Amino acid sequence: MPREYHESHRSVMVHEALHYLLTRDDGVYVDCTLGEGGHTRAIIEATSAKSSVIGLDVDAEVLALAERKLRDIQENVSLFNVSYLNFDVVLGSLGISKVDGFLLDLGVSTYQLKAKGRGFSYEVDEPLDMRMNLDNPVKAADVVNRYSEQELARILFEYGDEKRFSRRIARSIAKRRPIQTTFELVEAIRSALPPEERHRRKRHFATRTFQALRIEVNNELEVIKSTLLKIPEYLNPGGRVVAITFHSLEDRTVKVAFREKKGIELKILTKKPIIPSDSEVKENPRARSAKLRAAERI
Repeated sequence: MPREYHESHRSVMVHEALHYLLTRDDGVYVDCTLGEGGHTRAIIEATSAKSSVIGLDVDAEVLALAERKLRDIQENVSLFNVSYLNFDVVLGSLGISKVDGFLLDLGVSTYQLKAKGRGFSYEVDEPLDMRMNLDNPVKAADVVNRYSEQELARILFEYGDEKRFSRRIARSIAKRRPIQTTFELVEAIRSALPPEERHRRKRHFATRTFQALRIEVNNELEVIKSTLLKIPEYLNPGGRVVAITFHSLEDRTVKVAFREKKGIELKILTKKPIIPSDSEVKENPRARSAKLRAAERI
């Protein structure tokens, strides 16, 4: 049975992504984070259906949703349920050595946040899961209940940017174990933060902790870095890689990876990250923290 899901993901910075990504109408492009297929459809439409897209998503449920949404352009797309870290395996299976562009739209998808039972959101009470790959044996509940207090504090500090309260939150979590649901975790965070701190934050006070756990469960930063470092080898000369990030850790990881390849294999096209227009943020508030960086194969 499909999960209950009543929303639709709205792709971010589509115009900007296509501006940097598309170098030829008859090109082959890899959408590393297919999601519900918004960027893939935009690529096909912008190239008058002359291009082809290889779409990857580690989340089998999201991939199935995209497959239904992209049925009318299925001749132009090939979809694979695989982590984008393994894009090279997919290309090898297709007999493709190089492509014209890679697109990474990082972070968590609307489906993962809003579909019933995925456990990514602090807004609904569900079992703590947060796995993008449902075959992953480690859930957020495992991290919360099995990691030492010191390890939890480190994760919150490094991945959640909880510079002042990481130890207090970790201590509160440890005291309340076992924690099995999102609301139980929210209460542990609430009790650790002074009221003035909870009210001072622009975003929900649990955002940083949930982000940190999600990154740990899915090993996100290491996957981003490893993928970006091997992408240049698979780009045609003049081919491009475009990455859209949603928080400072992702953006920093992309920036550092591009720098490692600068002047050797890549020319950086964005000296500073591109941000969404005011009109896009107004129409789609989820775009407010997005940043785009792009580079070209030398």
